[in-house]
Amino acid sequence: MKKYDLIVVGGGPSGYAAAMRAMDFKKHTLLVERNTLGGAGVNNGALSSKTWWEISRETSILNKHLARFNMKSPEVNFSEIKAEVASAVDYRTSMLKMHMEKLNDSHYSDLLHYKKGSAKLLTNHEVEIATENGKEVVYGEYIVLATGSRPRMLDHIPIDEKVIITSDGIESLDHFPESMVILGAGVIGCEFATIFSGFKKTKVHLIDKGDHVLPFEDNDIVEVVEKNLELNDVLIHRNSQLIRMDIVEGRVEYELEYTDGRKEVFNVEKALVSVGRVPNWENLWDKDVNIELNNRGIEDDDTQTSVSNIYAAGDITADIALVNVGELEGRYAVERIFGKPERKLIYENISTIMFLNPEVAGVGLNEKQAKEKGISYKVATLDYGCIPRAIAKRNIQGFIKMLVTNDDEMKILGMRVVGNHASSAIQAVALLISMDKGIKELAECVHPHPSITEGIQECVRMLLGKSLFKPDVLQGMNSCRTCETNGDYKNIVF
Repeated sequence: MKKYDLIVVGGGPSGYAAAMRAMDFKKHTLLVERNTLGGAGVNNGALSSKTWWEISRETSILNKHLARFNMKSPEVNFSEIKAEVASAVDYRTSMLKMHMEKLNDSHYSDLLHYKKGSAKLLTNHEVEIATENGKEVVYGEYIVLATGSRPRMLDHIPIDEKVIITSDGIESLDHFPESMVILGAGVIGCEFATIFSGFKKTKVHLIDKGDHVLPFEDNDIVEVVEKNLELNDVLIHRNSQLIRMDIVEGRVEYELEYTDGRKEVFNVEKALVSVGRVPNWENLWDKDVNIELNNRGIEDDDTQTSVSNIYAAGDITADIALVNVGELEGRYAVERIFGKPERKLIYENISTIMFLNPEVAGVGLNEKQAKEKGISYKVATLDYGCIPRAIAKRNIQGFIKMLVTNDDEMKILGMRVVGNHASSAIQAVALLISMDKGIKELAECVHPHPSITEGIQECVRMLLGKSLFKPDVLQGMNSCRTCETNGDYKNIVF
């Protein structure tokens, strides 16, 4: 029986990162993946969907510029766009494979081993691997489980990945549907609504059981997102409950009941079910391996499962299901096993981005979360119209909003940026949150000009009482307020 210091099950973002980190510790590592390196994060998840989004955004911008010169928009070729998305995915997976192959030809060759196959834990240390050549059992001193997740299915909806699809079925489409309903108004649902409506080839319906999309976000952010969806002719079914969804003569028929008691039936060409993801843990271990589960996945304590030598990372756990979080957890698990992390894994400074129209980037708390926690805070908001870079790009839709503690230290609680280049404005603030720092470090930092990050500096200066544009003078373009634990706002007067 072959023995390894570490066996990593799953070659997605979490597992790949864990295997690479183990090599830094000079540990003999086996990486097992049953499908394709990169996992859902590359093949039918983050990379593929964001490539769709980029092309949709570019198409929308092109059409906008052509309209300015009274020029006709070119026909959008679905096959070419689909091929471009596939090319992006292939580029990334090929790079991962090439990296593995070159590692095998380098001085790392004795450390890293890779097998394509399905793994099952027979005991706390013994793993059975089934490949096309048969089965074998190997021994691992430590094991990291990183098998990811898959789209959640609903028993009462006949998902066939042809007419009614999940995000996994997007690649099965061979044309732009003339109409599509999306069930789920969270991040993924809104992203795909943005993508398909952006091409101007598909009438998109979006089912929202609440009174607005993105129920976890602040109202000012939601208002911008909803406005742009509806400008792109997206029909948002607010306050609606899906009664049924069926395939009728090759199309989708669905019935909604609204909170006012009305019922309505709709007919569209395709449906996309986007109601979250579930972890891939089925048949991953034998009954004698006592790994504890909760209602969201594997129960873990700082990546360690209830079995002391077995760790878990990424979507298979109950933590945040994001590629960057999965990579962080995979690396951290290995550091816990073979080293000593400099600090405990924290999630408060995790940067996120929603690929909508416009982009929405965030880190830390938003106002809704701060109120739920009963935190008194100060908040500065700056409209994109005050930022020279946004003006130069001829797109001033958006704003920057920064939350800090309502005291003299003014430690950063969180930030949201809505608009062009939103993601580029987040990371410095994320670092300050992780360092538990206040805002003074940002006040006199010299930002490149013109840049969106200059808006962050102006928010900081507003909070410190030395802004270029004085709060509330420009009629809603900027503001600086306090919010008490009872939710009452009060303008800050310096």
